[in-house]
Amino acid sequence: MSAEPVARLAADHAQARAASDTRRRIRRGPRDHLRDSLMTLAGGHGRLTQHRERSWASITFTGTRHHVIVEFSGHEACDAGEHFIAELAEHEFTIPGQLVADAAIISVDSTMLPEPCMIVECELLLLVNS
Repeated sequence: MSAEPVARLAADHAQARAASDTRRRIRRGPRDHLRDSLMTLAGGHGRLTQHRERSWASITFTGTRHHVIVEFSGHEACDAGEHFIAELAEHEFTIPGQLVADAAIISVDSTMLPEPCMIVECELLLLVNS
């Protein structure tokens, strides 16, 4: 086999592998969609500092319970945090294959010095929408 077909075969293989890697990276699950929705609700001012997920089930439903902590630092960010707190429970989430059955603020911790900072802890229950 000459060098040209081998080089072309190697290039085709590398291109197919890169395309496969890209497809794997694009695959996003409910956790990713939830995180993006929460950051959108935070108006781009929140920083997700913790996100834990555990399976949840009842007799009729299955899903996951998410425990999330979002930090807002600075005056403008704390205003966005106030909005986040006010809107979370009624927010219409769009998460493919999932229904947000419950979204609740668990705690809020605020400090003013050296700069305003708000730490919001919340829990969300996602149910598989089948």
